[in-house]
Amino acid sequence: MVIDHIGIVVLRLEEGIEHWKTAFGYSPMTEAVVNTRQKVRVVFMKKTGSCTIKLVEPIDESSPVYRLAQRGGGLHHLCFLCEDLDAEIGRATRLGLRVLFEPQPGEAFEGERIAFLFAKQGLNIELIDTHKKAKLLGRPEP
Repeated sequence: MVIDHIGIVVLRLEEGIEHWKTAFGYSPMTEAVVNTRQKVRVVFMKKTGSCTIKLVEPIDESSPVYRLAQRGGGLHHLCFLCEDLDAEIGRATRLGLRVLFEPQPGEAFEGERIAFLFAKQGLNIELIDTHKKAKLLGRPEP
């Protein structure tokens, strides 16, 4: 497994994008995508030679990240890209990680399945087995 991205919760996506552009030299990699299951809007940010960042904004008070955003946001998860999502979930649970969300389609990944687990040190871990990102900027329309 390798880290695909780091998820950062922000109160407002547009302000988060501007901050990451100005403070760290990142630029948007995708348009904003709404994840209806997690009730968030997300955008992937890129910088040559650096790890991808996913900014995560709650869309309403029922979002699991709403309280974190209200406290100013911050680190939400590490996302690992694996070869086989189901096999990796099995391995992770045998090692003591707890499944938070069973595999489900992720709108930010063109409907490919994602899963969330909880690890030691209080870390949320997202697992994916796809390189797809929805609404990539600069991609020609089909």
